[in-house]
Amino acid sequence: MNKIINKDILDGLKEIAPGSINLIFIDPPYNLKKQYADNIKDSWDNQKEYLSWIFQWLDIAIKKLTPHGSLYIMNTTQNMPYIDIHLQEYMHIKSRIIWFYDSSGVQAKKYFGSLYEPILFCTKCKDNYTFNNKDISIKTKTGAVRNLIDYRKNPPSLYSKTKVPGNVWYFPRVRYKMSEYIKHPSQKPQALLERIVKASSNKNDTVLDLFAGSFSLGVVCNKLKRNYIGIELSHTYCRNANTLLNQK
Repeated sequence: MNKIINKDILDGLKEIAPGSINLIFIDPPYNLKKQYADNIKDSWDNQKEYLSWIFQWLDIAIKKLTPHGSLYIMNTTQNMPYIDIHLQEYMHIKSRIIWFYDSSGVQAKKYFGSLYEPILFCTKCKDNYTFNNKDISIKTKTGAVRNLIDYRKNPPSLYSKTKVPGNVWYFPRVRYKMSEYIKHPSQKPQALLERIVKASSNKNDTVLDLFAGSFSLGVVCNKLKRNYIGIELSHTYCRNANTLLNQK
């Protein structure tokens, strides 16, 4: 099931029943002055005004989660500390993730340029929540690649060949002419989104995508058989999504 809600975030959230969502993914505008389709601008007068807007809809979104639901939110290194502190009042912060990526070739000249974006993984319940560790396990360098032996064990044996990824993730950014590319200024890689969906939801769960934008998360949810709801203000992006999500 796919549902596209073409509304402002506050109006769109009114269509979501409280306690009905298993997983929320949030990739909001970062206040970086980017230009989106339909003359939608990513611009606030100052950080205080921007954060006030974030907290307004974030508090509402949390209420849409089931008691055992999870939430992931992305933002800049400058904004995330404030969002982190705010969320600690309502949720349990399970992981502070770094998504790092390749350089575009243009970097800062007078300071150390940012090559990563932080992601918070939060849960409503402290202990009882979905986390499918086997679905996201990766090969280890020690056991799977180097075939090293752990001599501390009795008898000595190979190190484990798989592990749950740590909190530093490398996924290349989406580039022009890549198969998944959509004309959008802040599209996130499907591989990154797939890890989140696999880890924190199950088949037939409902995933809510705030600021759906490229609707890449919808593509991932279709592939993984999750119910998907995307809220997006841009009419252009929503029209594109109707085609994208209904491809056979």
